[in-house]
Amino acid sequence: MVQQELAGFEELDHTADWSLRVWAPDLAGLLEQAARGMQSLCAVRITEGQRQSKDLRVEANDAEGLLVNFLGEVLHLAEQEHLAFDKFELSVSDSMLNARLEGGLIVEQTKEIKAVTYHNLTVDKVTAGLEARIVFDV
Repeated sequence: MVQQELAGFEELDHTADWSLRVWAPDLAGLLEQAARGMQSLCAVRITEGQRQSKDLRVEANDAEGLLVNFLGEVLHLAEQEHLAFDKFELSVSDSMLNARLEGGLIVEQTKEIKAVTYHNLTVDKVTAGLEARIVFDV
């Protein structure tokens, strides 16, 4: 039997859009894996040189809202500032996420995501922590 990693993401088949399954021991880890997975779907490559960082504060009423709002912010930074991230420092308390993201300018992106959706989105407790399935509008 193969043991599943404590945190990660995998692309799921979806008829019209793109979908990810993400899992992690806690909500901060789940948010990080979702951002990494979203950037992986877009086949993003960043510069090796100059690093940039961004601080974000995201609020929502529940875990699903935090997930959608956080990914929306990451998507916005990719679209408007051409930034993607490979280092995440995330802290979640109550309905607030504080994030420090580090990465670089996007030098290649072969696919685009229009939006993060709430379609069939739930953050579920599982034996190893949390799991979510996310659908992206492309």
